[in-house]
Amino acid sequence: MTAEERKVIFASSLGTVFEWYDFYIYGTLGVFLAKYFFANVPPNVGFIFALLAFAAGFAVRPFGALIFGRLGDMIGRKYTFLVTMTLMGVGTFFIGLLPGYATLGIMAPVLLIAFRLIQGLALGGEYGGAAIYVAEHAPPGKRGYYTSWIQTTATLGLFMALLLILGIRTVMGEQAFGDWGWRLPFLLSAILLIVSIWIRLSLNESPLFQKMKEEGKASKRPLSEAFGQWSNAKIAILALLGATAGEAVVWYGGQFYSLFFLTQTIKVPAVTAQIMIVIALAIGTPCFIFFGWLSDKIGRKPIMLAGFALAVITYFPLFQGITHFANPKLEAALAASPVTVTADPKQCSFQFKATGTETFTTACDIIKSTLVNLSVNYANVAAPAGTRASVKIGDTELTADTPNLPAAITAAIKAHGYPASADPNDINYPMTVLLLAILVVYVTMVYGPIAAWLVELFPTRIRYSGLSLPYHIGNGWFGGFLPATVFAIVAATGNIYSGLWYPIAVAAMSFVVALIFLPETKDRDITQM
Repeated sequence: MTAEERKVIFASSLGTVFEWYDFYIYGTLGVFLAKYFFANVPPNVGFIFALLAFAAGFAVRPFGALIFGRLGDMIGRKYTFLVTMTLMGVGTFFIGLLPGYATLGIMAPVLLIAFRLIQGLALGGEYGGAAIYVAEHAPPGKRGYYTSWIQTTATLGLFMALLLILGIRTVMGEQAFGDWGWRLPFLLSAILLIVSIWIRLSLNESPLFQKMKEEGKASKRPLSEAFGQWSNAKIAILALLGATAGEAVVWYGGQFYSLFFLTQTIKVPAVTAQIMIVIALAIGTPCFIFFGWLSDKIGRKPIMLAGFALAVITYFPLFQGITHFANPKLEAALAASPVTVTADPKQCSFQFKATGTETFTTACDIIKSTLVNLSVNYANVAAPAGTRASVKIGDTELTADTPNLPAAITAAIKAHGYPASADPNDINYPMTVLLLAILVVYVTMVYGPIAAWLVELFPTRIRYSGLSLPYHIGNGWFGGFLPATVFAIVAATGNIYSGLWYPIAVAAMSFVVALIFLPETKDRDITQM
């Protein structure tokens, strides 16, 4: 690797790390954002709203891909990802300054979502530019290895976000951090922005793009050419369904949902959960480079197919294992004192508040919402029409006529050994970290080779547009909505593991589509205009 190539990889990767850091501090601090910006709804609903606001940034990523993909194919890779990086940093900085609901009322969450949308649009143009820029500098036979450094950036950004948050919390203490210290990671993004811009200004344009411009072969209508011609549009559709959708759910399931599962579902203390995730990321991250390198030897496709298959087969036992090792008292209570809700199905609502204004007033709804808030599994038994709802917790049965039913349920849950939170003394730290690291390794299998695979699927003249849209629909929609979707499924079914069917189903779909329809590309010549 030449000095110039190392500079290209370092500058592109470091800038992208900073952008992912900006994006993920929001997700990591979701509990505080729910408290300050969605204070008008119950805490569990506010957290889901915070996740939906997080997902809003993902929702607009495909639109950012269209806007900046077009610019990248017309004016160049370098200047396009300079613009995206600036927008990202500005959006993050202003979230740190934004007053909460108590000060601005409904405008607080509105402005929060607006800044998230700016972040999402910017990120929609960032990844494609960085991946293409590195790939177009890479020599033949090393594109998987070179672009795998870009693939580490999302995980390193999350790693950086977690480390900084842990450091600030430790220095300030929980009280001060909860009051105002959570804003500091957002405000510090201004420093990262300045460093990133300075680094990227020193880069030259991609040699393939420069050659294409000099020869007058650049596309004048890259979006029409990429998606208006069936031969190109078909590639984008297959790349979405067979690669990026499955990669996205494995990525967000293995790194983001695992953190939420630890803290929100099995009630591991936040700092403890974040430390374990950081260690798992440190263990697994080098595998991005390994699988990128390996994909140059044996191909992109077999490695990604293996990652999809492993996620489909092992997600349930892995997350059940995390419960076993991180909160054994909860596992024991679930087994020894199962909970059953018996009710007329017509009296039971879908346990999710879409606007925060819905009221659940039936006995069935009160029972289920109480159990959901306590992260307790329950089974549903359909009763004849008109039957009054009841809940059986172990050998204790409570009916709709029980005085102060939520409090009675809470007391019964506690009496039957369901812990309010995981006891740090009960956590098997080595085994929990091992299972989390396995999830990260799956991420590296599907994410390490994908940049090279996507770059090689599209010709140079429409590469930025063609690559960016399927990537960001997959990661923005299939992946970005994963936490909120999984929690909604759990709330609706009463089973803390049922939400895993979502990533499993999507990963299975990508396995089948990739196996049948997507070609191997490791030996392709990407200099074709």
